[in-house]
Amino acid sequence: MKITFLPGTYTLDELNVTPLQDRTYCIFDLEGTGIDVAVESVTQFGAVRYKRSEGASETSFSSLVRSSKPIPAAVEKLTGITNQAMSQAPLFKEVYERFCSFIGDQVLVTHAGYEYDLPMLERHCQEFGLTMFTNKVLDTKAMFTYIHPEVTDVVSTDFLIAYYNLNTEGIHRHDALADCGIIARIFECVLKEYEERGLDHFIADSSKHMKRFVIPEMYLKKENEGVTK
Repeated sequence: MKITFLPGTYTLDELNVTPLQDRTYCIFDLEGTGIDVAVESVTQFGAVRYKRSEGASETSFSSLVRSSKPIPAAVEKLTGITNQAMSQAPLFKEVYERFCSFIGDQVLVTHAGYEYDLPMLERHCQEFGLTMFTNKVLDTKAMFTYIHPEVTDVVSTDFLIAYYNLNTEGIHRHDALADCGIIARIFECVLKEYEERGLDHFIADSSKHMKRFVIPEMYLKKENEGVTK
């Protein structure tokens, strides 16, 4: 899989997932000290197995990760993950290896993972001398964009929750495992749309551009009050 970042957008190439409908996936999500993948640190992994005919499995993976830098107060408030919790959290290497064992060779599913989760993991693997997993990865943002070229908004999690009219009341947003549950519900809706269009595959097309999330100016000034991807 090849992701090419452009000003404000990105494109995807060298990915083909077939079939889409009848397979078991592993949905995953990360939390971090912030949203700039070049400098921030992972604080939490979440993952859950998913099959369309069965929904999200009770089999899941969740762990805090000791960050390499302090969590800003605004991000502590947003995620509920505190600097105090970081002092007792396992190191990235340990959690990443357990995560890789959990996902096995399954196709992974994220939201905005092409812009955030994957670059974060790749950078961390380089820093800690670890091998990045080679699983195929689907991103609900890209999948939605491919079949909805008329949509000009940035396809955030909140956008898709509203688009599919999903009730997320009572769910602890910005907890990695809880967000996996939301991604699973979004993915279910996307798969249904693909099925209705007679599509049982996702093939990367470099002519299609996905809008990247925008890092708020206040975040760049270290005054971040939270941002959703």
